[in-house]
Amino acid sequence: MQTVMDYASSGVGKSPQTAIALGSNLGDSLATLEAATAELATIPGIQLQAKSSWYITKAVGPPQPDYLNGCIILQVEMNPQELLATLLAVEQQFGRVRHQRWGARSLDLDLLLYDDLIIDTPNLQIPHPRMQERAFVLVPLAEIAPDWVEPISGFVIRDLVKKVDCSDVHLLKGS
Repeated sequence: MQTVMDYASSGVGKSPQTAIALGSNLGDSLATLEAATAELATIPGIQLQAKSSWYITKAVGPPQPDYLNGCIILQVEMNPQELLATLLAVEQQFGRVRHQRWGARSLDLDLLLYDDLIIDTPNLQIPHPRMQERAFVLVPLAEIAPDWVEPISGFVIRDLVKKVDCSDVHLLKGS
């Protein structure tokens, strides 16, 4: 387990891997998620390593349509704050407006994991603080990164997914 300071001073040779959760429940969610994934892959310093299937999931929060969710693994040549800024810019590009916490959205991009870093700042927490509670994150993440160790709990993703209720997470046919 590394802190940001350890990571910055370690001189690690390979680019870090990151796990990103994607979600949408406004507009053509499938088209938005596919386009956002493609857009991220065109950004200098980002390489798409893996993409999960898409899953239909019940919304958390106020009454709203079901979500389409998935995860991607990226190899990045940017620090966590730069990656966060990039994700927020892509959300805006796809019409994301922040009206209400946990409200409906055209695109949600959450930075879940960044190698094995643990970061706790006012604007960024890695691992994502509610990741372990969310089947809509863990199911697609377990599909593409089952052996990734969540650095706070020490559990691999495939074991974390067994601890949550997955009954409201359904594979999108054809994805």
